Amino acid sequence: MSITPYRSVLGNQAARRVLLLGILLRIPIFGTGVLLMLHVVEQLGRSWGEAGLVSAVATLAIAVSGPWRGRLLDRHGLRKVVLPSILINGSCWAVAPFVGYWPLLILAGVAGLFVVPIFSIARQSVIAAVPMHERRTALSVDGVGVELAYMSGPAVAVWAGSQWGTAPTLFVLQMLGVLGGIVLWILDPRLREETAGAGEVIDVPRSAWFRPAFIGLCLAAAASTLVLVGSEVSVVAGLREWGQSGSLGLVFAGWGIGSIVGGLVYGALSRGLSPYLLLSGLAMVTLPMALADSAVTVAALALLAGLLCAPTITASVEAVSRVVPAVARGEAMGWHGSCMTAGSAMAAPLAGLVIDSRGHQSAIVLVCLAGLLIACVGAASVLVVRRRRSQVALAA
Repeated sequence: MSITPYRSVLGNQAARRVLLLGILLRIPIFGTGVLLMLHVVEQLGRSWGEAGLVSAVATLAIAVSGPWRGRLLDRHGLRKVVLPSILINGSCWAVAPFVGYWPLLILAGVAGLFVVPIFSIARQSVIAAVPMHERRTALSVDGVGVELAYMSGPAVAVWAGSQWGTAPTLFVLQMLGVLGGIVLWILDPRLREETAGAGEVIDVPRSAWFRPAFIGLCLAAAASTLVLVGSEVSVVAGLREWGQSGSLGLVFAGWGIGSIVGGLVYGALSRGLSPYLLLSGLAMVTLPMALADSAVTVAALALLAGLLCAPTITASVEAVSRVVPAVARGEAMGWHGSCMTAGSAMAAPLAGLVIDSRGHQSAIVLVCLAGLLIACVGAASVLVVRRRRSQVALAA
């Protein structure tokens, strides 16, 4: 393991700009979800169920927009895709924090459909900015950036909302996102490697890459967020049951720190690992949380489980970049991100149902076993494909 790859990546001006912009543009996305629910409950006087509906509509809209906006990136380039996002998001969020419930619901959905596709843009731009042998390191840094935004976004948004009110905070948060989109539009980072047809539009049929190898990676991505979010929800329920809800910050800090450390270590390795192997490891190291009986124990186990969070996601993104042509990478990254969103969206209600009927321990076991099953099926399919290719090569 060496830190030399990080020096090279962070010394690359194009990569450094995109990585920093990626963090700044993701903070509003992660911060808006929690703040939006608080706004509906506290400012509009609605129920938590109605607040959850707004959040669900916004999340679903973002998930739907991923492949669609990614395909537009492939066909028309960054500026033609980001400009409508700047105009529509700016218009929607200039009004949304100051209207009633139903207009807010509609505006949040429209804004979600036209959100700046920063996850796809950041990953494509980072891949295009660095040579092949530094790709995993660059994606690991991007994964750490996602973790930092995920940890800081909700905390900063909730704190600011409590100080100055949810409506002004929502407005300022989204306008900062619009400002970041303008900077992104001005910089216009390259989305493809120089050798991958940069500057020209090549329409690759979806059937050429939307194949079992890619679908398996998307399922693995969905399974990773299923394990992560399902275990998070279950831990929250467990802490509440033990009367230790005040220690939630300690637990999530352990998870986040573990993920950052794991991501940095993975990016410095000389060789990458199979995303299916990492997914199975994530499921197995998360499983012992079901045996915890105190906040301190959960925090320690969360730190351990976190070590494989960022590496699992980074490995799946890197694998997607290898099995999909560069000219179709925007749409592919969109599908990958949408599958992660779908996994997290399924995790909360699934874990909730199991918690209500069998307790939070059973919910942790269920999501971990589901992740382990998908990892095993994916790994087995890879072995079958390799064996068939070997047999064909020998026959030839």
